[in-house]
Amino acid sequence: SLLVTSSDTESTFLAAMAYDRSVAICRPLQYPVLMRVKVCVGLVTGSWLCGLVNSVTHTVLATTLTLCGPHQISHFLCDIPLLLKLSCSDTSVNESVLHVASATIGLSPCLFTAGSYTLIIAAILRIPSAQGRRKAFSTCASHLTVVVLFYGTANFNYDRPREGHSLDTDILVSVLFCVVTPMLNPIIYSLRNKEVQSALRKLAGRQIA
Repeated sequence: SLLVTSSDTESTFLAAMAYDRSVAICRPLQYPVLMRVKVCVGLVTGSWLCGLVNSVTHTVLATTLTLCGPHQISHFLCDIPLLLKLSCSDTSVNESVLHVASATIGLSPCLFTAGSYTLIIAAILRIPSAQGRRKAFSTCASHLTVVVLFYGTANFNYDRPREGHSLDTDILVSVLFCVVTPMLNPIIYSLRNKEVQSALRKLAGRQIA
């Protein structure tokens, strides 16, 4: 339940942040209006609601399943597809809801983010000066890095063929998606902070000396 809430919320958060970056770069003069406080609050609230509603839906449907054993999952996490494999009752409704949720909350934010960055890249390429292009790209470099990490590990975790992979490999991929990637996010975003950059330069200078 917590995993579903967190992953779905982050997916929609990334889409909202992509919209924010696209407005800032493509429509800078309209940014204060398009991204006013009410809009930001609505995007944050909507992101959390998407994750919570999807998580509660799957949790309620999971309570209707009959588990005949074994009652243990040999994995790092208790994910929905793994739970469905333990059931000896009809899981067609659960699977249908899972597919719909994957398409709406999983795929749609990804496509929206990709579309936003298509507009961003097109706008950056129209900037005449190289310095202006670098400055515009630097405003979304951290977010783009997080997007690539999140969707890259998510795709490798959920969409790759299960045949031909050991359990250890599956667990390693899950750890990368659930633990390592969220841990890297604060580090990636903080690299734009000038104080952090200065501290890293000083640390690098000490290591070289």
